[in-house]
Amino acid sequence: MSDAAQPTAAEVRAAAEAVKTALDRHLAAVERRSGEDDPAVYDAFNQLAAAAEAYDELLYDRYDEVTPFEIPGADDSLPPYTGPEEPSALSVLIRRDYAVAEPQRLMAQARRVEAADEEGEGAAASGTVHGALGLLFGEFEPDEIASRHKEFGLEEGDSTLWVTAAEETAEPGEWLEAPFEQVDPQRVVCRFDVSAVFDDEFDDDLDADDDDLDADEEDLDADEEDLDADEEDLDTDLETDPEGDLDGEPDPDEDGEPARLGADRRRP
Repeated sequence: MSDAAQPTAAEVRAAAEAVKTALDRHLAAVERRSGEDDPAVYDAFNQLAAAAEAYDELLYDRYDEVTPFEIPGADDSLPPYTGPEEPSALSVLIRRDYAVAEPQRLMAQARRVEAADEEGEGAAASGTVHGALGLLFGEFEPDEIASRHKEFGLEEGDSTLWVTAAEETAEPGEWLEAPFEQVDPQRVVCRFDVSAVFDDEFDDDLDADDDDLDADEEDLDADEEDLDADEEDLDTDLETDPEGDLDGEPDPDEDGEPARLGADRRRP
């Protein structure tokens, strides 16, 4: 960017003040929220994100510096919302990934479902992973499987939940043949993602803090070793000079006058 196009220092300062104002508004909205999905909090969040992004850009353009924080937003993964402001219908799209970590445990759980089935349908289904999955997901709700996945020999992967807005509810059976083909990202009201990637980033921060703590403890240990060494030197001095003449000055004689060193009493 050329110098002529760079923002002024006043513009950067104004953007910083806008962030402060947006931060106060967000906190006030959170303090007054009426529930988990309070629209006032949502709006304040978006305003804070926009103000922070504008400040970050101006700060970089002017001073080649960036802010140490990042506010996540839907703009990073979804296009701008163009759906109805007051939707009368919605669809919830959920994807959860699992790894079959323990096939034997999975099939054992499926056999229990078969044993409890009085009609004995699918008697051989539990003998394969494919059949066991069909039995378990037919018997249990997806949320229950998510909460008990370890019991079923599954290991959680990434998951996401999208809430999309619509003008009206779809007709019965209208989209069942291709349920995910007509998803419009511009009608996604909100989304929630869960991934081990986020946990790894958090763990990295914790590891960095642990390294700093270990370094501080090493410095403290070194200080304690120096203190122990000083105490040992002091003990040695006391042993060699029990009367405590550690200052190098002669002790006073019986009359209170400083005793002269032996060299002073010698005649030439």
